[in-house]
Amino acid sequence: MHYTSIENIHKVIDPLFLSDLRKELDTYIAYKDERTRKQRLSEFRSKLASLVFFDPACGSGNFLTETYLSIRKLENEALFEENRGQAMLGLDDLIQVSINQFYGIEINDFAVAVARTALWIAEHKMLRETEDIMQVNLDFLPLKSYKDHIIEGNALRIDWESVVPKEKLSYIMGNPPFVGYSLQSKEQKDDMLSIYVDEKGKPYKTAGKIDYVAAWYFKASQLMVDTNIRSAFVSTNSITQGEQVAGVWKPLYDRFSIHIDFAHRTFRWDSEASLKAHVHCVIVGYSIADNKADRHLFDNGTDKIVSNINPFLVEAPNVFIESKGTPISTVPEMIYGNKPTDGGFLFLTPEEREEAVSKEPKIEKYIKQIYGATEFINNKLRFCIWLVNASPSDIRNSKFLSERVAGVKEFRLNSPKEATRRSADTAMLFQEVRQPNTTYILIPRHSSETRRYIPFGFVSPDIIVNDAVQIIPNAKLYHFGILMSNVHMAWTRAVCGRIKSDYRYSKDIVYNNFPWCAPTPEQKAKIEKTAQAILDARALYPDSSLADLYDELTMPPELRKAHQANDRAVMEAYGFWGKLNTESECVAELMKMYQRLTEGK
Repeated sequence: MHYTSIENIHKVIDPLFLSDLRKELDTYIAYKDERTRKQRLSEFRSKLASLVFFDPACGSGNFLTETYLSIRKLENEALFEENRGQAMLGLDDLIQVSINQFYGIEINDFAVAVARTALWIAEHKMLRETEDIMQVNLDFLPLKSYKDHIIEGNALRIDWESVVPKEKLSYIMGNPPFVGYSLQSKEQKDDMLSIYVDEKGKPYKTAGKIDYVAAWYFKASQLMVDTNIRSAFVSTNSITQGEQVAGVWKPLYDRFSIHIDFAHRTFRWDSEASLKAHVHCVIVGYSIADNKADRHLFDNGTDKIVSNINPFLVEAPNVFIESKGTPISTVPEMIYGNKPTDGGFLFLTPEEREEAVSKEPKIEKYIKQIYGATEFINNKLRFCIWLVNASPSDIRNSKFLSERVAGVKEFRLNSPKEATRRSADTAMLFQEVRQPNTTYILIPRHSSETRRYIPFGFVSPDIIVNDAVQIIPNAKLYHFGILMSNVHMAWTRAVCGRIKSDYRYSKDIVYNNFPWCAPTPEQKAKIEKTAQAILDARALYPDSSLADLYDELTMPPELRKAHQANDRAVMEAYGFWGKLNTESECVAELMKMYQRLTEGK
């Protein structure tokens, strides 16, 4: 069992309910009138005893136990302040908070036993604290009072109301399992399809393509209908990024009218177990009933009160950016690079290329430099066999080429995919060929989150690209300037998918949904000029890779200055310059533009 740290548990329970209870208690303690103070403190303790908590993925009970301890500490403090530390008789009746207010579901039988035991131990511990505070001895055996509220079973197959009636329930919380859709077992996929259904009971189209944790959000939303229940879950950050956002959240907004009350943006969730579980997570607190409280957006230690938190965990309108095959703006189309599906037979290291050419000089024209994301960013040499329009006799008369093509053919024939087996007929070619014949802009599909600017660049058609990158044929300096700007980078950071926390740039989500500005001729000319300045600054360092140039520690001053000038030119074209001061404000405006473009406003 991974043991969740106390600090991370409080990231969930503090904004969900504990901070408000703390403030409420402090208010009553500060009352000057003795009679009113005692009355309010007594009412506060009764309120604590009325709250009911539910963790539908409770594991060994960490959330439930820490919540119980926190609530009992408030009760003890209220008792002390109500009686000013004087010893009392009949205190047993005044301990109103009970472990019977805590419910859970857990699929693992051993964890269930641990959770039940942990609550008994917590109750005993807090009883001792009450004795110390109130200076009395209490005869109390926790086992006598406990009802079995930790249920063993699959939470996605159990009716949650059979565990705890929703009219009693106050808060749902926890850390449900994270399983990406590609890693889900058949049983887990069946769980998802049985949970993520519309009003007619038909699974949503996206149900099979979202993280397992989303099912807990859906079931909690169902339970919250017509109640004041509030929920908060720890989740993999993937559900607030890229294509999953629409898949996970649109049904919750459309069907249940949920709203996000608070959120922690991506952070690393560390377990206290000996085997550290480094997972990049978010926390989302949400509800259906009206909530007049401030909305808190937590990010890297900061706490900002915002007007709205959308499913991307950005202070912006509630938009759902769904996959689109073409751009929403009038710009050149972005396409994937060439897809090899070759078993490695069409790729060569520099050493392999040198050896092959030394033995068969005539094949040199068929060996081309190739870029994937790694090669482009890190300036690594890699080569491929490129036989588009090659003479069949050249292939047949070359021992090296014919052996490599035969390897590709065998690899494809052994594939379980029919499309790949069919492509064995053209084993001399990449499975999908999309190489442009003019200069193009290259966009790495994956790159480090540590870079302020993802390195894009113009590439000669003589350099082949694989499908680890995306490309824009027919793109101009103006397009490069916009794409390399802080405006586009802000959009990318907000809506792109991630691998852990690194960027995963998608043409269908990021590029095709990006709202482009409508510059004046003068503004466009200025962007073209600043874009060229970026390329010129890069050219001053021919021996440095893009990874070197775009490292925040080693970025040359000329390049940084060129980017700053380009940022200003682009922001002026959008009308943002002098009005927006933060990246989140920029994203909010872009999402408003997106809304207008896609809704015809």
